Amino acid sequence: MNILKTMPATGVIVISVIAVLFVLAVILLFYVRLRYRLLEGRASGTNSESRGFRAALLTEYTEAYRQYGRDVNTPAIISDVVGRRLSGLLLCERYLNNAVSLFVTLGLFGTFLGLSMSVSSLTELISLSNTSEWLSVMDSVGGGLMSALSGMGVAFYTSLVGAGCSILLTILRTILSPQTARERLETRLELWLDTEIAPTLTTDAVKDDAELLGRLINALNASVGEIRSAMRSSAEAYAKSTQASAAALIKATQEQKDNLRSFDESLNKFNNGVHDFSEVDYNLRGSVERMDLAVRDLSSAFREISRRLGGKQQ
Repeated sequence: MNILKTMPATGVIVISVIAVLFVLAVILLFYVRLRYRLLEGRASGTNSESRGFRAALLTEYTEAYRQYGRDVNTPAIISDVVGRRLSGLLLCERYLNNAVSLFVTLGLFGTFLGLSMSVSSLTELISLSNTSEWLSVMDSVGGGLMSALSGMGVAFYTSLVGAGCSILLTILRTILSPQTARERLETRLELWLDTEIAPTLTTDAVKDDAELLGRLINALNASVGEIRSAMRSSAEAYAKSTQASAAALIKATQEQKDNLRSFDESLNKFNNGVHDFSEVDYNLRGSVERMDLAVRDLSSAFREISRRLGGKQQ
């Protein structure tokens, strides 16, 4: 206590911070160890302390087991649920893992802080010794030396406290080992899920090659039935479309027959008309020829009359 009274305020603050962090680390160490032990001992129980964690783990494992069966990755599921439901304990565990180096770092910080104070005091003392009034400042030499020694005390005591707390926490972590307690908890949970929970669950995943072959056969049968149904539907649709096309073809053929019949009738009429026209042409040609003969005879008669009239006039 006398040392703390004579030590500068900076050294007291550093040592107090190290002490507070050490006490917090010890409390968290016992708390984490106790929590892991409670969860380990009551992993498959129904107490209120582990019900939320156990229920979340059981729900996720049940869903995964129904999907994957015996191939479910139980350690991964446990690690995931522990990371989500016990995040506070994992945070405490990380703090405990880094607390040892933290104490050493704070001790070194106090060491450098005390050394800087000592160097500052010695520098001030040496600057006074260079003055011409050396005898008049001899009284301040003792005070300067005491200030430098107090700075050295801060350096050594903070390093001593930091190293001591680090050693003590290392020993406690080795004895209690929260990491080992967590691994034992995960092992206990894995055994509980695989040996007690898994046999009571049903799964959609295959258990062996025979079951896989049976599911494959059932899938093939279902596929064959679907193919048959699709082919039947396609055949019915094709038959309907074929019937409709045949009816349309028959109708078109009948219309073509009617058109051909009408064309034949028109052609016959045209042939009859052409025949009548040929007869008319033949008769007309005979009439023309007869008229030509009559005109020739008439011309001959006119010439004979003209000849005779000319002979009488002579």
